[in-house]
Amino acid sequence: MSRISITSVQVSSDNLDFGHFRAGIRIRRRFVQFQAICALASTDPREPFSRKQSDVERFAKLAKVQLYEIIRKSDLVKHGEIVAMLKRDLGMGHGDANTVAKFFFKSAGEGKDVTADDTVNEIYSGAKAALRPIHEELMAAIVQMGSFEIAPKEGYVSLRRKKQFAMIGPTTKTRVEVGLNMKGVEGTARLSEMPPGSMCQYKVIVTDPGEVDDELIAWIRQAYEIAG
Repeated sequence: MSRISITSVQVSSDNLDFGHFRAGIRIRRRFVQFQAICALASTDPREPFSRKQSDVERFAKLAKVQLYEIIRKSDLVKHGEIVAMLKRDLGMGHGDANTVAKFFFKSAGEGKDVTADDTVNEIYSGAKAALRPIHEELMAAIVQMGSFEIAPKEGYVSLRRKKQFAMIGPTTKTRVEVGLNMKGVEGTARLSEMPPGSMCQYKVIVTDPGEVDDELIAWIRQAYEIAG
């Protein structure tokens, strides 16, 4: 296995100023963590790090931003799940993964006890306030299906059981988008299939509370049951 040699910079969280992330990524000598951070910074991990401290700081800050993006795209909402993912996929130690997860939630506002109601109030404000009845109609139907978790996100709410089954949020001032995760359903003019790699496999555009009908509720229920 190749090794990374750093000769002129003592790399530690003590002598690099990462702002509020100071205690975040403790860049250790273990190759696996150098490899993860280098990969996140689009740097070949087989090449030596620059000997300039400013470069090390820049890569670490970039790693922070991209780590947060990886966490967001994973769609995990629980601290323990994120810690496990960082350990499994990036080879982080438990302490580092735990700290990254903690600061991620803090930066996302969840450390300030942001609730689903707070998010809904925010996303359906101003020009999008008129869409709030659509959201309420959708949620009134979904709560009849059983228990699930509401995870506030930026611009939408994620609905989860064992995994995400739906996303609800306004995409413009005239429509709400319902994203659904389910398989084996043929798309229609109303139920749009999404490209591979999308956050959801299908989406439905809703422009009026009256469009929350039996057909849409049946699709949501199918996604709900698959996610259980």
